[in-house]
Amino acid sequence: MPADERLPPLEDELALLTEAVAAAAERAIGFHGKEPKSWHKANNSPVSEADIAVETLLEATLRPARPSYGWLSEETADDGSRLTAPRTFIVDPIDGTRDFVAVGRNWSIPIALVENGRPVAAVLMAPARGEIFRAIAGGGATLNGKPIHVSAQEGLDGSRLAITRRFTRDEPETADLTIDTPFFASLAYRLARIADGRLDGGLIRPDAQDWDLAAADLLLHEAGGSLADLEGKMPRYDRRTTAHPVLVAATPSLVAPLVRLALSFAARHGVPVTPY
Repeated sequence: MPADERLPPLEDELALLTEAVAAAAERAIGFHGKEPKSWHKANNSPVSEADIAVETLLEATLRPARPSYGWLSEETADDGSRLTAPRTFIVDPIDGTRDFVAVGRNWSIPIALVENGRPVAAVLMAPARGEIFRAIAGGGATLNGKPIHVSAQEGLDGSRLAITRRFTRDEPETADLTIDTPFFASLAYRLARIADGRLDGGLIRPDAQDWDLAAADLLLHEAGGSLADLEGKMPRYDRRTTAHPVLVAATPSLVAPLVRLALSFAARHGVPVTPY
């Protein structure tokens, strides 16, 4: 994009993302329950023909619309050209492929637009649940057009956490607490449910990737929540490396106790914790 050309308003960017995700959801639903071919990549993560079909559609829709923008997707080889683009699309064609192939409902299609390392527009759709989350920087977040906000939960006792049970099992800080830990295959969708208050918080294991996090990050922050490392630093996206350390996602009052829980677990079990 020429230096003197202005970037489109975020409202226009959100409209573009919404249109693309709606088309992608329709394409994905066409495979859902139809036993799509699936296989494992070199890192042992699953991928299906539905992932590839959705990726192809999204790329064909978004890249011609914004030819100067970068592209980062789980299913596309990264050539690094995005690092000099004014904005970058960060895409996961289907987040939660195992759940998708098993005909579950807890998979999602998250897309973020990132500028200067942070998401500025995001759409996340859970097609099997009929849910679409949207946000732009400074403009709040919505679910199916209605504003959302994180929960008012004040302590770990009685909370619903997107967290593996090994973090709470036999940990002194949680031994006497009641904590519900429902499982959702899509990390992005788990974070979206923290944004809308159906979950209260969670811990994210190290090595989550940009495409797992960027869209839900914006939803969570615009809904009044926090996504940060154990020193309180917010994730930066569209860097040369796309992996992230242990992260805490939560309503504000749960950030400190979840950080303590993560540090306690790391100390007791010899798990490395590397902030940004």
